[in-house]
Amino acid sequence: MGVRERRDRDHEQMRRTILAAARELFLKEGYENASIRKIAERIDYSPPAIYRYFSSKEDIFFAIAETGFRLFHRAISAGEPAADPLDTLRRRFWRYYEFSKARPEYFALMFVDRQVPRISREWDRFAFMRPTRDELREVIARCVASGTFPVGTNPDVVFHILATAIHGAAVIRLSDRFIPRRIADALARDVLETTLTGLRHGVPITFNADRCFHAARQQPPVTRRAPKAAKGARS
Repeated sequence: MGVRERRDRDHEQMRRTILAAARELFLKEGYENASIRKIAERIDYSPPAIYRYFSSKEDIFFAIAETGFRLFHRAISAGEPAADPLDTLRRRFWRYYEFSKARPEYFALMFVDRQVPRISREWDRFAFMRPTRDELREVIARCVASGTFPVGTNPDVVFHILATAIHGAAVIRLSDRFIPRRIADALARDVLETTLTGLRHGVPITFNADRCFHAARQQPPVTRRAPKAAKGARS
């Protein structure tokens, strides 16, 4: 190994060490209470030296979030699509829930902690997530085309409803307060299946996905027309 390769390897190793220490500190003390000085203390490093790798505490958080979303992306996209688009949809959103179990430290920082900077401030940095979301919308569109979901069902609306359902189940498990953790999986499964059943039976929907941040940034959507039930709804 040459001098440059060794230097690059050492630089990357130290970068990972800083991120691991920061992630633990953010979770333990909260983002607002963490500081560059405290991160440096955890790894016996000087605060000025941290700035050789990251420009700020916010920069450190976005690096952690990027790693987390890449792991999330791989988890959601794993496996081959099923012949039945509904089964594919079910599996994708169940993997969403399983990610919260496998990587709770990332899930908490990415989706739960309200102290951390908003991902929307660095939206282009997370552009790699767009294909995953577009794929889910396409799967939902196939469910509509196959008659699994009623004609006119808006894929964006279904995406947000399913994400909200499974996200809520994941947060309940993560908090370990509402129900015993040992039965959280059963609740999550029931929530997902009940939501899918409701969507299949055409329950009235008033939510308008066109007003959401993510919907506004999509490349040509499957449809921008809100479902009929949403017309006239007030936010």
